[in-house]
Amino acid sequence: MGHTPLSVCHFYRQVCDLPAEVHPPHLGRITLRAGRVCGVMMPAFIGSDVKTWIHQHGQQAGPVLTHPRSQRWTFLTSPDLPEDIRLFAEMSRFGVSILRAGEIALPGPGQRPGLFRAWVQPPRDAYRPPGRVVVEAIRGCAAKRARQRRAVAHA
Repeated sequence: MGHTPLSVCHFYRQVCDLPAEVHPPHLGRITLRAGRVCGVMMPAFIGSDVKTWIHQHGQQAGPVLTHPRSQRWTFLTSPDLPEDIRLFAEMSRFGVSILRAGEIALPGPGQRPGLFRAWVQPPRDAYRPPGRVVVEAIRGCAAKRARQRRAVAHA
Protein backbone atom coordinates (compact mmCIF):
# COMPACT_ATOMS: atom_id res chain seq x y z
CA MET A 1 0.00 0.00 0.00
CA GLY A 2 1.23 3.52 -0.74
CA HIS A 3 1.85 6.53 1.43
CA THR A 4 -0.34 9.14 -0.26
CA PRO A 5 -4.15 9.24 -0.43
CA LEU A 6 -3.97 8.63 -4.19
CA SER A 7 -1.66 5.61 -3.92
CA VAL A 8 -3.75 4.09 -1.10
CA CYS A 9 -6.91 4.71 -3.11
CA HIS A 10 -5.27 3.04 -6.13
CA PHE A 11 -4.46 -0.03 -3.98
CA TYR A 12 -8.06 -0.18 -2.71
CA ARG A 13 -9.39 0.04 -6.29
CA GLN A 14 -6.94 -2.21 -8.14
CA VAL A 15 -6.05 -4.89 -5.58
CA CYS A 16 -9.11 -4.92 -3.31
CA ASP A 17 -11.79 -4.07 -5.91
CA LEU A 18 -13.21 -1.39 -3.61
CA PRO A 19 -14.88 1.53 -5.45
CA ALA A 20 -12.79 4.04 -3.49
CA GLU A 21 -12.14 7.65 -4.33
CA VAL A 22 -10.29 10.53 -2.74
CA HIS A 23 -13.04 12.97 -1.78
CA PRO A 24 -12.58 15.85 -1.44
CA PRO A 25 -9.14 15.84 -3.09
CA HIS A 26 -7.75 18.76 -1.07
CA LEU A 27 -8.45 16.90 2.22
CA GLY A 28 -7.26 13.51 1.01
CA ARG A 29 -10.20 11.68 2.60
CA ILE A 30 -10.78 8.23 1.08
CA THR A 31 -14.37 7.04 0.76
CA LEU A 32 -16.40 4.46 -1.09
CA ARG A 33 -20.00 4.74 -2.15
CA ALA A 34 -22.01 1.86 -0.71
CA GLY A 35 -23.86 -0.26 -3.24
CA ARG A 36 -21.51 -2.79 -4.83
CA VAL A 37 -19.92 -2.96 -1.37
CA CYS A 38 -22.01 -2.66 1.78
CA GLY A 39 -21.10 -2.17 5.40
CA VAL A 40 -22.40 -3.61 8.65
CA MET A 41 -21.51 -1.21 11.48
CA MET A 42 -21.75 -2.17 15.15
CA PRO A 43 -20.37 -1.40 18.61
CA ALA A 44 -16.73 -2.53 18.89
CA PHE A 45 -17.46 -5.08 21.63
CA ILE A 46 -19.98 -6.81 19.35
CA GLY A 47 -17.60 -6.52 16.39
CA SER A 48 -14.85 -8.32 18.26
CA ASP A 49 -17.21 -11.17 19.14
CA VAL A 50 -18.57 -11.30 15.58
CA LYS A 51 -15.07 -11.51 14.08
CA THR A 52 -14.23 -14.39 16.46
CA TRP A 53 -17.55 -16.17 15.70
CA ILE A 54 -16.96 -15.91 11.94
CA HIS A 55 -13.47 -17.43 12.25
CA GLN A 56 -14.68 -20.18 14.62
CA HIS A 57 -17.29 -21.14 12.01
CA GLY A 58 -14.69 -21.57 9.27
CA GLN A 59 -15.39 -18.31 7.44
CA GLN A 60 -13.26 -15.27 6.66
CA ALA A 61 -14.27 -11.94 8.19
CA GLY A 62 -12.90 -9.90 5.29
CA PRO A 63 -12.03 -6.22 5.73
CA VAL A 64 -13.00 -4.73 9.09
CA LEU A 65 -12.38 -1.16 10.11
CA THR A 66 -12.60 0.59 13.45
CA HIS A 67 -13.82 4.07 14.32
CA PRO A 68 -11.95 4.57 17.64
CA ARG A 69 -13.72 7.74 18.78
CA SER A 70 -17.19 6.25 18.38
CA GLN A 71 -16.01 2.76 19.40
CA ARG A 72 -17.64 1.12 16.38
CA TRP A 73 -16.48 -1.44 13.83
CA THR A 74 -17.60 -1.78 10.21
CA PHE A 75 -17.42 -5.07 8.30
CA LEU A 76 -17.28 -4.52 4.53
CA THR A 77 -19.54 -7.09 2.87
CA SER A 78 -21.00 -8.12 -0.44
CA PRO A 79 -24.43 -6.55 -1.13
CA ASP A 80 -26.56 -9.63 -0.53
CA LEU A 81 -28.76 -8.43 2.35
CA PRO A 82 -32.38 -7.72 1.44
CA GLU A 83 -33.95 -4.32 1.95
CA ASP A 84 -36.12 -5.62 4.78
CA ILE A 85 -37.46 -3.37 7.53
CA ARG A 86 -37.71 -6.36 9.90
CA LEU A 87 -34.00 -7.11 9.45
CA PHE A 88 -33.09 -3.44 9.97
CA ALA A 89 -35.24 -3.29 13.14
CA GLU A 90 -33.74 -6.53 14.49
CA MET A 91 -30.20 -5.27 13.91
CA SER A 92 -31.06 -1.84 15.34
CA ARG A 93 -31.93 -3.49 18.68
CA PHE A 94 -28.26 -4.61 18.84
CA GLY A 95 -26.96 -1.16 17.86
CA VAL A 96 -26.12 -2.45 14.36
CA SER A 97 -26.59 -0.43 11.16
CA ILE A 98 -26.64 -1.90 7.67
CA LEU A 99 -25.00 0.54 5.26
CA ARG A 100 -26.53 -0.06 1.83
CA ALA A 101 -26.23 3.52 0.55
CA GLY A 102 -24.16 6.61 1.19
CA GLU A 103 -20.44 6.95 1.75
CA ILE A 104 -18.21 4.77 3.90
CA ALA A 105 -14.97 6.46 4.95
CA LEU A 106 -11.87 4.27 4.68
CA PRO A 107 -8.55 4.52 6.51
CA GLY A 108 -5.92 6.56 4.73
CA PRO A 109 -2.38 7.78 5.30
CA GLY A 110 -1.67 10.69 7.60
CA GLN A 111 -4.54 10.05 10.01
CA ARG A 112 -3.68 10.34 13.67
CA PRO A 113 -3.76 6.85 15.23
CA GLY A 114 -6.54 6.33 17.75
CA LEU A 115 -8.63 9.24 16.48
CA PHE A 116 -9.74 8.25 13.00
CA ARG A 117 -10.52 5.10 11.08
CA ALA A 118 -8.03 2.25 11.10
CA TRP A 119 -8.08 -1.33 9.86
CA VAL A 120 -8.80 -4.09 12.38
CA GLN A 121 -8.35 -6.47 9.48
CA PRO A 122 -7.18 -4.75 6.28
CA PRO A 123 -8.26 -5.80 2.81
CA ARG A 124 -5.64 -7.83 0.97
CA ASP A 125 -7.70 -8.80 -2.06
CA ALA A 126 -11.25 -8.53 -3.42
CA TYR A 127 -12.78 -10.89 -0.83
CA ARG A 128 -15.70 -9.60 1.21
CA PRO A 129 -17.96 -11.92 3.19
CA PRO A 130 -21.63 -12.14 2.36
CA GLY A 131 -23.64 -9.76 4.55
CA ARG A 132 -25.78 -12.72 5.65
CA VAL A 133 -22.69 -14.32 7.25
CA VAL A 134 -22.09 -11.19 9.34
CA VAL A 135 -25.80 -11.01 10.31
CA GLU A 136 -25.76 -14.72 11.23
CA ALA A 137 -22.70 -14.07 13.42
CA ILE A 138 -24.43 -11.11 15.12
CA ARG A 139 -27.44 -13.32 15.88
CA GLY A 140 -25.18 -16.11 17.16
CA CYS A 141 -23.28 -13.72 19.45
CA ALA A 142 -26.52 -12.17 20.74
CA ALA A 143 -27.94 -15.62 21.54
CA LYS A 144 -24.72 -16.57 23.36
CA ARG A 145 -24.83 -13.36 25.43
CA ALA A 146 -28.49 -14.01 26.31
CA ARG A 147 -27.64 -17.56 27.47
CA GLN A 148 -24.78 -16.21 29.59
CA ARG A 149 -27.05 -13.59 31.19
CA ARG A 150 -29.67 -16.24 32.01
CA ALA A 151 -27.01 -18.51 33.52
CA VAL A 152 -25.73 -15.68 35.74
CA ALA A 153 -29.28 -14.73 36.76
CA HIS A 154 -30.03 -18.33 37.81
CA ALA A 155 -26.73 -18.89 39.59
